[in-house]
Amino acid sequence: MELITSNEQEQLFRDCRFRAFHLEVQDSYAVEDEAAALETFLDTGEFEYDPEWRHWDDLMREVTSSGRAVQRVRVVTEPHTDYTRFLFATTESNIDSGEDIRWLPRHVIASAEITTDDWWLFDDDTLAFTVFRPDGTLGGFAVTRDPRIVAYCAAVRDRVWSLATPHSEYRIKR
Repeated sequence: MELITSNEQEQLFRDCRFRAFHLEVQDSYAVEDEAAALETFLDTGEFEYDPEWRHWDDLMREVTSSGRAVQRVRVVTEPHTDYTRFLFATTESNIDSGEDIRWLPRHVIASAEITTDDWWLFDDDTLAFTVFRPDGTLGGFAVTRDPRIVAYCAAVRDRVWSLATPHSEYRIKR
């Protein structure tokens, strides 16, 4: 595997031909540029869009406006964590940028049917595992093109996608 930076990961989006898929399996993340918005959300229950996120939204618009799909499945524990409630509130901006996001309650799928890691699968041939630092912040991405690992994750993608609920139909539970 090759460790790449966030900037190099962005290039994977630009180079993908038809689809980028993200599996998210954590119930909370230590995303540095979300800290202030998360704190506000926890204090007020209101979501305030941070202009720093525009870079991601612009990248997603660039990719999806060219006809390529960007999909995510978020595997979540119910009742939801505070972070999941925050993430749900932020999802409209992702969807407005062209992403297709679905939610999968953890109890709906056996743990053996999913991975314990988050990853992006690009075009069924490039897999980028999310690497977290010990403090939970993003450390980069570990990329592999090993056909067996990629095929396994493609099968996981197809399974979770078929089970997950589209964002517009999913409801947050306390």
